[in-house]
Amino acid sequence: MKCANLHGIGDLRYEDIAQPRCEEDEVLVAVKYCGVCGSDLPRVYTKGTYHFPTVIGHEFAGQVVEDPKGELTGKAVAVFPLLPCFTCDNCKQEQYATCEDYDYYGSRRDGGMSQLLAVKRWNLLLIPEGLGYQEAAMCEPVAVARHAIGRLQVAEGDNVLISGAGPIGIIAGQWAKRFGAKQVYYFDIDPRKLEVCREFGFAEYTGAEKIQCVLEGTGHPAALEKCLEAISPAGRMVLMGNPMGAMDMSQKTYWHILRKELTVLGTWNSSYNSRQNDWQEALKEMALGGINVKPLITHVFPLEKVNDAFEMMKNKSDFFNKVLISMEVQDEQ
Repeated sequence: MKCANLHGIGDLRYEDIAQPRCEEDEVLVAVKYCGVCGSDLPRVYTKGTYHFPTVIGHEFAGQVVEDPKGELTGKAVAVFPLLPCFTCDNCKQEQYATCEDYDYYGSRRDGGMSQLLAVKRWNLLLIPEGLGYQEAAMCEPVAVARHAIGRLQVAEGDNVLISGAGPIGIIAGQWAKRFGAKQVYYFDIDPRKLEVCREFGFAEYTGAEKIQCVLEGTGHPAALEKCLEAISPAGRMVLMGNPMGAMDMSQKTYWHILRKELTVLGTWNSSYNSRQNDWQEALKEMALGGINVKPLITHVFPLEKVNDAFEMMKNKSDFFNKVLISMEVQDEQ
């Protein structure tokens, strides 16, 4: 079967590997689409995975084609990519995102940029009727955005400012509106992304608006400073952006936190447990039309063109928002 296999930093290969075996606690999924996450770019070009080779990709959906228990064959599924240890203290509290010894599809074990993948039964979510595989493959960013906005505790009538107008940022804006925000504002260094925001009914931040809630989604010190300047006294702020380097902060910036008596929280991944399941809520809202991800999908590359997709994203040779990889291999047709 075909896959996108990372053999080393900068060495992503479209190649054949053996079909995986399906254990009793797994099902075999024929992957339909896999999203390219922003974290996949440094994974391929600078950081690598935890071992080589590794089939990359952790945002994916597909159809169950083999189930040892005979229960799920033929079902359409999305996949929660985190495999917790279930034994650490955090796992015992069902706080799986902070597991001390986790595994992960697409970075620590083979992932979704493969025609077939054996997936633990515990990690499966049934895709609701009427929701397509492309949208379901975006369940991870939708769940991550929901978790972040939930941490922000948006109240009815709040104005929300989001730093970073990428896919997760725009999805977060939709969740903010679902949770009662009056208006969602953005700033981003790319005016084309701000134009996409306006197409969703959001607005560019001008500095004149009163902001109660801020989501920082870039991980850049300058953006953090701008967020802390914008937020009103007693406001709430959630840090979501993954920093690419040191997050230096000036004395003036730090004073904003103190003098405005701000609440500043972090967010990490999403909740997937018996009390709160951002993934189930993500699929539900997409199926109902409350969260619309279709306009964010700007590119769909066939699997054999996976390197073209990554080169385009790395070099920014084309404007893109969400890039998906299709597992329907054209060179076999």
